Amino acid sequence: MTEPGSYKDTVNLPKTNFDMRANATKREPEIQKFWAENQIYDRLSQNNPGELFVLHDGPPYANGALHLGHALNKILKDIINRFQLLQGRKVRYVPGWDCHGLPIELKVLQNMKAAERQNLTPLELRRKAKAFALATVEEQSKSFQRYGVWGDFDNPYLTLNPAYEAAQIGVFGQMVLKGYIYRGLKPVHWSPSSKTALAEAELEYPEGHTSRSLYAAFPVTRLSEAASALGEFMPHLSVAIWTTTPWTIPANLAVAVNPELTYAVVEVANNEQPKYIIVATDLVERLSQILASNLTIKAKVSGKDLEHTIYRHPLFDRESPVVIGGDYVTTESGTGLVHTAPGHGQDDYIVGQRYGLPILAPVDADGNFTAEAGQFAGMNVLGDGNAAVIEALSAAGALLKEEPYVHKYPYDWRTKKPTIFRATEQWFASVDGFRDAALKAIAEVKWIPAIGENRITAMVSERSDWCISRQRSWGVPIPVFYDEETGEALLNAETIAHVQAIVAEKGTDAWWELSTEELLPESYRNNGRSYRKGTDTMDVWFDSGSSWAAVLQQRPELRYPADMYLEGSDQHRGWFQSSLLTSVAVNGCAPYKTVLTHGFTVDEQGRKMSKSLGNGIEPEVVINGGKNQKEEPAYGADVLRLWVSSVDYTADAPLSKNILKQLSEAYRKIRNTARFLLGNLHDFDPIKHSVAYEQLPELDRYMLHRITEVFQEIGEAFENYQFFRFFQTVQNFCVVDLSNFYLDIAKDRLYISAPDAWRRRSCQTVLHVALENLAKAIAPVLCHMAEDIWQHLPYPTPYKSVFEAGWVKLEKQWYQPQLADSWQKLRQLRAEVNKVLEQARVEKTIGSSLEAKVLLYVPNAAFKAQLQTLNPGTAQSLATAPQPITETTALVTQPSKTWQQYLAELVQPFKRSPAYLRDVLKVYRELWIIAVVLAAFPLVVLPLGLLKAVLVGVNEIPLLPRVFQLIGIYATLRYLLVAFMRIALSQKSKAPTTLTESLSQTISVPEEQATTPSTRQSNGVDELRYLFIASQVELVDSPAAVQQAKYNLQTDELAIGVVNADGKKCDRCWNYSVHVGDSVEHPLICERCVSALAGNF
Repeated sequence: MTEPGSYKDTVNLPKTNFDMRANATKREPEIQKFWAENQIYDRLSQNNPGELFVLHDGPPYANGALHLGHALNKILKDIINRFQLLQGRKVRYVPGWDCHGLPIELKVLQNMKAAERQNLTPLELRRKAKAFALATVEEQSKSFQRYGVWGDFDNPYLTLNPAYEAAQIGVFGQMVLKGYIYRGLKPVHWSPSSKTALAEAELEYPEGHTSRSLYAAFPVTRLSEAASALGEFMPHLSVAIWTTTPWTIPANLAVAVNPELTYAVVEVANNEQPKYIIVATDLVERLSQILASNLTIKAKVSGKDLEHTIYRHPLFDRESPVVIGGDYVTTESGTGLVHTAPGHGQDDYIVGQRYGLPILAPVDADGNFTAEAGQFAGMNVLGDGNAAVIEALSAAGALLKEEPYVHKYPYDWRTKKPTIFRATEQWFASVDGFRDAALKAIAEVKWIPAIGENRITAMVSERSDWCISRQRSWGVPIPVFYDEETGEALLNAETIAHVQAIVAEKGTDAWWELSTEELLPESYRNNGRSYRKGTDTMDVWFDSGSSWAAVLQQRPELRYPADMYLEGSDQHRGWFQSSLLTSVAVNGCAPYKTVLTHGFTVDEQGRKMSKSLGNGIEPEVVINGGKNQKEEPAYGADVLRLWVSSVDYTADAPLSKNILKQLSEAYRKIRNTARFLLGNLHDFDPIKHSVAYEQLPELDRYMLHRITEVFQEIGEAFENYQFFRFFQTVQNFCVVDLSNFYLDIAKDRLYISAPDAWRRRSCQTVLHVALENLAKAIAPVLCHMAEDIWQHLPYPTPYKSVFEAGWVKLEKQWYQPQLADSWQKLRQLRAEVNKVLEQARVEKTIGSSLEAKVLLYVPNAAFKAQLQTLNPGTAQSLATAPQPITETTALVTQPSKTWQQYLAELVQPFKRSPAYLRDVLKVYRELWIIAVVLAAFPLVVLPLGLLKAVLVGVNEIPLLPRVFQLIGIYATLRYLLVAFMRIALSQKSKAPTTLTESLSQTISVPEEQATTPSTRQSNGVDELRYLFIASQVELVDSPAAVQQAKYNLQTDELAIGVVNADGKKCDRCWNYSVHVGDSVEHPLICERCVSALAGNF
């Protein structure tokens, strides 16, 4: 071949059908269909050899479209489950949905006209709510599966299923029998907008709520004995209180003080009444500013002595006592005396019970004052009623000051409207009965992050009894009956078991469909009493909090306690706590072994996502794209999953369009790396072509070490649930270790070597290991890409799916830290050399690094000697490179030569002698004297021979034989010259190997390679020229040689220079060589490519 470009078909270019673009909207559903048709999850969850692993799903509400928080939660769970599957464990994941409660009920009512709502019966509402919930479950299920989430979606658990409802009633019944359930009139969070009691978990505290706070004075009518010394201030003495809920003043039945505080009687510096008020001494100065009055201290008294002092209500004709409150009475705000209404506050209720105060709550379910509120009856406590109370206090002369107060106030998390504290008849779970057991159970659970334990411990330690009843229709009924005559509740083992059996068969609709007689056991139907069934339903947190009994204990393929619960951090007061309380109350243990919590989704600036800010990102849009595909391109589920793995989920998780672009780029780099690996294994069969570890060159053994380090790190990241470490490690491995280093160097071996050459097969051996382990390692996160890679493997594999292949497989012998130290230094040196090469590239002195020759100066003799082992002569490397690997050990024979080839070889010495001599003189100038002498020798011998022949006589001279004799002598001398030149070449090439700061260190070399520079043989791989991707590397003896180079870098321990490479450019590999043109048959290519085409390199 003598035409440029004629060797392009002899190069081993990559071949693969694995697309550069993911085309996720088309390819991901195809992969999911492949999983479903082949039952990959089902078979692995049943047949894996390892232990059972159960991550119990916290049920989302079936009340609308999914948001980004849902995606974060479900993908986190799926990452863990897929990793456990790859570890060989039997993963059983049952997705669930919370189908009862106000959110769904409100959705149904919102979709109805006003007239329809008025005629809506509870049973009709329940049927509509059920239909809405089931439709939502179906839509959400499709979305979760589109995220790539695996689980038993054909058999999810739904809290509206009869079997679940029956199990929930069973949990309630056991708590009743243990004495933990009671009915009482207690203040609870009440939502006037929803007309029901709310649990703490159903509240939210938005920023910016402003209340009308006031300071008021209640006139003292009688002092306690201990405070009788204050008699001189009567009858003008009052107790001063502060409140942020003026509407509760009509229900005031006491004023609380702190027994440890000192109180002062202060004179108000104005002519208005009251003249003297009692406040905490520490607050006198601040109250003077607030009330805009100079308060003068006249006397002091302890809080304990004020107990039993009597005051008169300023708006109602009743007297009430001063009582001792709890730790909540402080001097941080207010007056140091706390207005107490037992019907409107938890602390107030507790104090009231201690003093035997009645529970007064003159407010109805709509939040309006009742007749008990007198003049305020019919007014709304959060509206005109609040203002009316303030006006009445002012008119009575009891108002000291009114001002706005910004603070956190409880809102109904569904209606987004304020709630109130209101005493009602409710059913409660007495947490005091099992609080200690719950705290002990918390300590036995592993909490991730660890701070979660502190949070839930504090919440359980301080929480009040759990109000479990709701005044709604869409839920599980509290199975209680009331005596029509006495109002006494009928709730025992027999009645509960009977209702539970009916619910198990017919569902909870039966509570509304059947008569009271049908719901009662036989023994209570004709016992002379008349009963009515209760109308309260259970708190939805009791619904989901019973899932351990309704799912984990009911399904034989699962187990209780579960291995893990995983939800948002708000569930410390929600599902984690309700599940804990019910499980501890019934069984004395937590329902989970490990609890992992994550933060909330925010935008790039850390702001909560909302429609008003326009910063919300829907998972559906991330996957399939938005209306404007340029602004909102379709990234696919894997990019969404990659985002989940990239964030520190223990804090809030930010996402924006900019972050998505960055993640997409990271995804593309990983995919392109996999594509390169696949493309260069198109003719590789691991069984036939793999090179044994002992026969691999150092570079490949180093890469196997890096593979070991990287995938061990990834494994630890998954085991410790630190998925952001996976993201960072796999991205760094693909970009830095593979693309920018190993694969960059490997292209020469892969492309220009003979297809079956040892140097190529050894590289493919490493590529095969890297590819399969990369696919397995990314499978928990990038599950679609991993499967796509596996389906494009160009060689046979016994595993249909990457998930059947199991986790990463590493061998102990691959871990070689000493070898890694050496190569890490070489990589650092490579980075320094690249800096100088880049200078030459920027100034366009060279285009490719192959156009360069790298000069290295290393003053350290030991280090220089080590570098020489990595810089053998080119001719020698060809002579000693291992032979190609074949399936048999048969010798490779050369084809027989034609007479034309023999003639060409015979004539070649005469044609090429001047060229050889010129090359030798050019490259080895120190040999010029020897070269001249050897070349001139035949010219001297020939005339002498001819002269002798003339003297002997013309007739006796054998002229023709003598001429051939002399020609033979000439040829012999010429070949001796060539041999000498090759020996010199093998000793000439030298090179370096480490970074500036480590030049004085000695690079470790395996014993089999610890030879002197003059004897070390190249394997065609472990050479500096390949490391730097340069055509030549030369170790020089002085820094002057480097300084002469236009592009150089010099330090005290190292000098690097870059000059143009010697020789001509090879038309096949693009390396430069002085031997391009040596081959008659291939005059355009270098000696390496000539050897490669012959199958020897």
